[in-house]
Amino acid sequence: MRNSSKQIRLCDCNRTFDLDAGRLTELAGVAELSVHHELCRRELSTLEADLAAGCDIAVSCTQESALFSEVADSVNAGQHIRFFNLRETAGWSVEQSAATPKMAALIAAASTLPEVEPVEGVQMAAGRALLIVGEAGAALGWAERLAASFDVSVLMSSRAGEAELPADSAYPVWSGNPQSLKGHLGAFELAWEQHNPIDLERCVRCNACVKACPEGAIGFDLQVDADKCRSHGACVTACGAIGAIDFARRDTARSETFDLVLDLSSTPLLRRVELPDGYAAPGRDPFDQALAVQALGELVGEFEKPRYVAFESGLCAHSKSKKTGCNNCIEVCSTEAIRSAGDVIAVDPWLCKGCGTCSTVCPSGALSFQYPRVPDLGLQLKTLLTEYRRAGGADACVLFHSAAAGGKLVERLARRGRGLPARVIPVEVWSADAIGLDVMLGALALGACQVAVLTAGTHDATPLQAQAGHALAILGALGYGGEAGSEPVRIVDASDADDWHKLERALWAWTPCAAVTTPASFHLLPKKRETLDLALRHLVAQAPAARSAAGVPAVVALKAGAPFGQVIAADVCTLCMACTGACPAGALRASTDSFRLDFIERNCVQCGLCVNSCPESALSLEPRLLFGDQARSARTLREADTFHCVSCGTAMGASPLIESMIARLTGHSMFASEAQLARLRMCADCRVLDLMKTENSLKAWDMTE
Repeated sequence: MRNSSKQIRLCDCNRTFDLDAGRLTELAGVAELSVHHELCRRELSTLEADLAAGCDIAVSCTQESALFSEVADSVNAGQHIRFFNLRETAGWSVEQSAATPKMAALIAAASTLPEVEPVEGVQMAAGRALLIVGEAGAALGWAERLAASFDVSVLMSSRAGEAELPADSAYPVWSGNPQSLKGHLGAFELAWEQHNPIDLERCVRCNACVKACPEGAIGFDLQVDADKCRSHGACVTACGAIGAIDFARRDTARSETFDLVLDLSSTPLLRRVELPDGYAAPGRDPFDQALAVQALGELVGEFEKPRYVAFESGLCAHSKSKKTGCNNCIEVCSTEAIRSAGDVIAVDPWLCKGCGTCSTVCPSGALSFQYPRVPDLGLQLKTLLTEYRRAGGADACVLFHSAAAGGKLVERLARRGRGLPARVIPVEVWSADAIGLDVMLGALALGACQVAVLTAGTHDATPLQAQAGHALAILGALGYGGEAGSEPVRIVDASDADDWHKLERALWAWTPCAAVTTPASFHLLPKKRETLDLALRHLVAQAPAARSAAGVPAVVALKAGAPFGQVIAADVCTLCMACTGACPAGALRASTDSFRLDFIERNCVQCGLCVNSCPESALSLEPRLLFGDQARSARTLREADTFHCVSCGTAMGASPLIESMIARLTGHSMFASEAQLARLRMCADCRVLDLMKTENSLKAWDMTE
């Protein structure tokens, strides 16, 4: 039976920074907290004994996590040890003496936060079926080296110098022009066109055609040089009954499936920002090719990866009735894992690598990042900010950074520079690309003074910059934005660990700005729009601008791409209501008691489906944020009188719609006379009666023979 006590083991790493055990115990609210100097060396036995006794332990060292985990496994306690970083995040800083509140917050988060519910996994499996595609010499050379380790196949896509097919047929060899490569690890499909008259699958490699060709157009790679070939006869005769040569072949389309692909083409078959696992395009450098082969060998087997993104089709604003709306996620996906699938999008979980940019730019929240989930990240933020403030900390700045590249940059800053300022609380996430407007504003509403996102490890900082731009416009209007150098949101553009000095300058020169006086009590929610609504309400209620003479503005202008805004209806709108059927968010509604188009601005995601669906081109979008109850209340965009039948007075529809129909049909041969045109202003019953009264009208019985 395990001991239920939780212990915190802090180590000052050979006394390289100060830890006040008494003060930290008091502030973090942890009963069993101890400070060590050489926990990974002379004091390791103490840790082992505590683990063997059944304690759950959090260790403030990530550098030696492998060693500590090995010790835990030796006493069957691998599930009862966790790690957090206190040295690079707080201790190794020129402000370490003022970092106690931050340390207390980090300790509290490490000791009190529950284990996060595991993310649903995606199963992947890859065998040894390896395709090598490229110039004949390079492709055949690697095939010979790898044939003993992989089930090799070769597609010679071009000729380069002298190459010769191996004498034995140990593996398939094809020749042709690649047309497409799709799929993922364990399920790649290559399509190519076989333009070589010699079918290498039927060829017995007797080389009779090489010797028979009078022009020397056939090399020992058994590919025909079309520029040299003239007669097309001698080689066919030499091949005889084998029948491998056919200059009139029509069935040239070929395709095969593979587990792995080594692409040695001069122009890679796949040109994406992020390549799928199992595909390598190392170029022509032999060393890079060797590294690529080694990496491919490590992908043979069965694997599980997280399903990084959840998709709720009911919220998707991609398309409606073949009219395109929002394409944000498709445009930013670095792996091409997102595609159009009719009125919604489809996410390929095998291609997705979890950058999370799609969830950041999704205006409706149809795509939500799961690694971590926003509620889990929100709970971590709330714990850190609450404990930091309770410990006496002020002007908290939250720094989001990726686990890999961002973490290395933070460590490099601590080792080589001034370290993190005492008020900067780092929050490690899988991908900083997934930090969207909801998380930025949510962190500020929970009590952060400022929010920074480190771009190290991101594919493209443009979406992050756009999100920050929207946040700054909103926060500036509310009075949270300070002068230059004290803005509430900042994207720190540093690409790798060598850019630690950029991070240092950005953080140490950043002066605090206005923040909420009372942090919010809510939690960040799974649905993006709900989190944004809660955060904005709190930020407006606490806005510094409310205490000024000008007050909080009624509306804030935003740039294109913002997830908020209004729809504007021009006078040419006929109230056909096509827009109401296209709107995926319920922002546009048809009134039930009159011919009126209503609009609820809070619901609008600025997808543009209404604009693209309007047959009159009467609608346009204006990105902005409207504060207050006006945004939640329906307002009239367009209203019209009812058109009544000129004969009996029956209501027929909205006047602009009927008048538009009449205007379009005026001049048509079927409505050439005034009497015919007048029928358009009649209801269906009166129109029939009028036709029957007209002497010259053609009747059905007049058409009989």
